[in-house]
Amino acid sequence: MPSHEIYCQYFSQEDLLGAGCLDIQMAMDAAEKAILDYKNGEVLFPEKIVQIFNNETQERINCLPATFVNEKICGVKWVSVFPPNPVKHGIQNLSAVIILSEIEHGFPIAFMEGTLCSNMRVGAMGGLAARHLACADSKSIGFIGAGEQAKMHLIAMKTALPSLEVCRVAAKKPQEEAQFVKEMSPILGEMKIEGTDGDLEAAVSDADVIVTATSAQAPLLKATWVKAGAFYSHVGGWEDEYGVASQSDKIVCDDWDTVKHRTQTLSRMYQDGELLDGQIHGNLVDILSGTIPGREQDSERTYFNAVGLAYADVAIAHAMYERAREAGMGQDLKIQNEMIFEHAHLKDWVKL
Repeated sequence: MPSHEIYCQYFSQEDLLGAGCLDIQMAMDAAEKAILDYKNGEVLFPEKIVQIFNNETQERINCLPATFVNEKICGVKWVSVFPPNPVKHGIQNLSAVIILSEIEHGFPIAFMEGTLCSNMRVGAMGGLAARHLACADSKSIGFIGAGEQAKMHLIAMKTALPSLEVCRVAAKKPQEEAQFVKEMSPILGEMKIEGTDGDLEAAVSDADVIVTATSAQAPLLKATWVKAGAFYSHVGGWEDEYGVASQSDKIVCDDWDTVKHRTQTLSRMYQDGELLDGQIHGNLVDILSGTIPGREQDSERTYFNAVGLAYADVAIAHAMYERAREAGMGQDLKIQNEMIFEHAHLKDWVKL
């Protein structure tokens, strides 16, 4: 008789880090392949399920599935976003887990911590965009926001643009800037990383690359601060004034049809009639596939906005799973030993 045992593997965040999974190049490669696979009809990507528990604070849990048909892998990201957490409880506002299954038998193969993967996906998408939209010899990068997304974006931008030498960061509190410098300096020892004591203009006004990664719903980035030739990666919601996009030579999204129905700056402009479909240069996939050009002139101001494509999370998670498994990390989890009615002691466990 066939065995009815079912196992999967569990990977903690520390397992994944120990296996070398904080590898933005790996994530960028996986994301780029996923984007092109989706364009070619090789990815099943249903609508996400959103459960909002507080409309005012947008505390929510999202369920985001995707399947890669050729790889025979199905995955789902279960992610919670609780914006009040840092101030109210002193804890992170995002946490996630990912489940991967094979689709030959439909059994789960991995249960893994997903916050690392989720943050890496955001950084990887920004890095892919920078590779095609930023000046190849960019030297300086400026951040408004000093949280986890900003830190991951710095690693991604340095991966995509090795020429970066100087990083300046502005945050609401001096201790947030200090923490950013403290944590990122050992990782990127060759870069000069410094805070600006909350001076947003000083952080970005001379930057070749600008990143806003905040939870603020206010136009923090001013158009006059964005120099000619700068690349801007917009990570959060409403972080820049309309003029930043209006003066941009190219506006690129991960998926414009999704962006324009959200609450980003571009979405607000679209809803206010100040941005039309024809003013969008295209989606990142169009650049990756060679359908449209990326940066063409050093003087161009370029703007990238991503809202998140969860199939990229699943692709990155699969790459992380394979690397962690090869490294011998994680632990086996037994899902079942036998089928329900095969258990010899079932009569003792049934409640009638």
